[in-house]
Amino acid sequence: MAAVGALSRIVRLGSRICKNRVTLGGNSQRRGIAACIDPSHGLTDEQKEFQKVAFDFAANEMAPHMAEWDQKEIFPVETMRKAAQLGFGGIYVQPDVGGSGLSRLDTSIIFEALSTGCVSTTAYISIHNMCAWMIDSYGNKEQREKFCPDLCSMERFASYCLTEPGSGSDAASLLTSAQRKGDHYILNGSKAFISGGGDTDVYVVMCRTGGKGPKGISCLVVEKGTPGLSFGKKEKKVGWNSQPTRAVIFEDCLVPVANRLGEEGQGFNIAMKGLNGGRINIASCSLGAAHASVQLARDHLLVRKQFGETLSNNQFLQFKLAEMATKLVASRLLIREAAQALQENRSDAVAICSMAKLFATDECFNICNQALQMHGGYGYLKDYAVQQFVRDIRVHQILEGTNEVMRMIISRNLLSES
Repeated sequence: MAAVGALSRIVRLGSRICKNRVTLGGNSQRRGIAACIDPSHGLTDEQKEFQKVAFDFAANEMAPHMAEWDQKEIFPVETMRKAAQLGFGGIYVQPDVGGSGLSRLDTSIIFEALSTGCVSTTAYISIHNMCAWMIDSYGNKEQREKFCPDLCSMERFASYCLTEPGSGSDAASLLTSAQRKGDHYILNGSKAFISGGGDTDVYVVMCRTGGKGPKGISCLVVEKGTPGLSFGKKEKKVGWNSQPTRAVIFEDCLVPVANRLGEEGQGFNIAMKGLNGGRINIASCSLGAAHASVQLARDHLLVRKQFGETLSNNQFLQFKLAEMATKLVASRLLIREAAQALQENRSDAVAICSMAKLFATDECFNICNQALQMHGGYGYLKDYAVQQFVRDIRVHQILEGTNEVMRMIISRNLLSES
């Protein structure tokens, strides 16, 4: 019933916020979607409703500003708060603390749709959602009531702090330490490549409270303004420019023991549980970019003329477009299967989530890159959205566990069950 209430709110507020559909790159984002790539296939009526709200929000509130946010490196706080009014600030957080209480599949559907308007901004929203879910799932009553309502409304923003300068893929080797003294931890170390770093309010930090390895890692929630918390310079990135990225630095940073999620030594497990969902989320963001790019490429082929006829009459390009559409739909099906597996807590969930992240982020990047190629020289201009989709989703093959690590997880699962 809670999910039904959230759906009603999403649809009602969506109608108010997204009154008129606008265009992406001059073409209607949803006009004339070919049946074979229609993302609404297989969805319930309820899922189609909030998918439509998310598509409309992407077209009205995000796509018109996507290029400006990228070029001027604007963190669109007010736009994200509008998204939160639709329930997109805590999509799979429980309703008793302000969340929408929707499923992992529902979440994927929403992030795919939002990413057609701006991948970079949607990717940050997905990270924020992951942090809110961690607090909701592993926090006690006081922690959930303290943090979750403001995160779900996006009055406060969250960042996930796992990666360090010396520990990326080998996350269990992290060095940031937290020594307990009385009712506080003294936190020392630094985190690298933190989305939202310096601009956000709540930092979900993995740190070492015990010995070496994953069992020595705990999870602390650090609030902006805490003595000893500081930030590095804003990084200059190829893409993801609508969200700031900085190092997060802890120098004798005093964090209350009351801000620890779960027990000491549980942090690595919390981090990995969060990343399983994070991998589906980021794959869904790649999916939205690929869907938009197929649409843009199709429209370009229909109007661009060379050698006396439109490019759509060129059989080589027809075949390329067919391959792009096939890989798009295959990616979508795998991502949605992974979302179902995670929701049902199936034994294959970790491997399937890794497969979805590996396949979708690789193939969706190839789709966007091929769409750029089909645009010719125009695709290399920043006046055309396709180049930004290429730049924004390239990093999806690196973060939330590199695609090389995804291969390790999948092969380990196969070989351990032989």
